[in-house]
Amino acid sequence: MTRRELARWGRQPVAVVVNLVFPVMLLLMFGYLVGGGRGVSGDYLDFLVPGMLALTMAFGLEGTMIAVTQDMNKGVLDRFRSMPMADGAVLVGRSAADMLQSALGLVVLFGVAAALGWRAHGGPAAFLGAVGLLLLFRFAMLWIGIHLALVAGRPEMVQAVQILVWPVGFLSNAFATPGSMPGWLATVVGWNPLSHTATAVRDLFGGPGGEPGHVGAAIAWPLALLAVFFPLAVRRFARLSR
Repeated sequence: MTRRELARWGRQPVAVVVNLVFPVMLLLMFGYLVGGGRGVSGDYLDFLVPGMLALTMAFGLEGTMIAVTQDMNKGVLDRFRSMPMADGAVLVGRSAADMLQSALGLVVLFGVAAALGWRAHGGPAAFLGAVGLLLLFRFAMLWIGIHLALVAGRPEMVQAVQILVWPVGFLSNAFATPGSMPGWLATVVGWNPLSHTATAVRDLFGGPGGEPGHVGAAIAWPLALLAVFFPLAVRRFARLSR
C-alpha cells in the first residue's frame, strides 16, 4: 500500500512540488516581507523557523485526503476488499507515504532556513527530539485529515474541510508571541496544540520563545488526538468495507 501511494508522486509531480515550495514561500514572506517579530526577544529568524516547521506539519493534508476520497469513489476499495488484507492497511499505507513526504518537506525547509542563516543551538539529541515532535504532530493531524476525508466522501468536499486547518495554523504562536496579542486571543493561542509543538521545538533548538514545560504538552496533545481519530478513521473505513 505504501509503494502504491508513493507511485502517485511520479504521476502527480506538480502536487508534490507545491507541497514542498509552499512552506518555503511562507518562510521567506514572513521572514523578509511581513516579519518583524512583535514581542520576540532575539533574532526573529530563530523564532520564526520552528514556528514554520510546526505550521508545515499542519498544512498539506489535502493530498492524502483527496487520495482517500478518490479511492472511495473510483471503486478501488471494492477491489481491495477481495484481497486478504487488514481493514486499515490502505489507510496505514497512505499515512506512511504522507509521513515520508512530510520528512522530505522538513529537510527542504531546514535547508532553506540554513541558507538564510538559521542554526540550531541545542545539540544533536535535542535536534532529533525536535524533529520527532514535529513528525508526531504531523501524524496526529494526518489521521484527523483521513477521518474527515472519509466523512466528506467526495474529493470536491476536501477543500472545504481543509479550510478548518487554517484557524489551527494561524491562531498559534508560529509568527508572534502570545504576549503581543490581546488577552482573549493569547488564551486561545495558548491552548492550540500547534503552539505547544512550536514552543517545545524552539526550546530544543535553543532559540527565543522556547519553554521547557511545553515538551510534555507537545507529546500529550498529539497522542490524545491520535487516541480519538485513529480508531474513528479505521472504524469508519471498516464500515465502508462491509
